[in-house]
Amino acid sequence: PQVTPEEIGSQVALEYGQAMTVRVCKADGETVPVVVVQNASVLDLKKALRRHVQLRQARQGGVQHLSWKYIWRTYHLTYAGEKLADDRKKLREYGIRNRDEVSFIKKLRK
Repeated sequence: PQVTPEEIGSQVALEYGQAMTVRVCKADGETVPVVVVQNASVLDLKKALRRHVQLRQARQGGVQHLSWKYIWRTYHLTYAGEKLADDRKKLREYGIRNRDEVSFIKKLRK
C-alpha cells in the first residue's frame, strides 16, 4: 500500500515527542489509533480520524463515501465519561494524553 507523506510526518513527530496517539474505540469494539499533534483540539482529532478512515477504506476497497456530517450528528466522542463537545477545546484540557482511549457514544434522541 502507498504510504502518504502525511503519515511519514506524523510518525516522525511521534518519535520526537511532538505528537501523540489517541486510540478511538468504535461501537463495534474496534480500536483505531489516530496520531495528532500534542496541542491538538477536538476538531483536529475529528479531522485526523476522518483522514485515517478514508485512507484505510481506499486501501481496502471498502465503502468510498461516508457522511461525516451524519456521524458527528449521531455520535459523541467521549473520554472518561465526559463528552468532547467543544471542538475548539484542546485535548489536553480534557486530560487526554498519549495512548489514551476516546470512545464513540451514540447520542440520545431529544
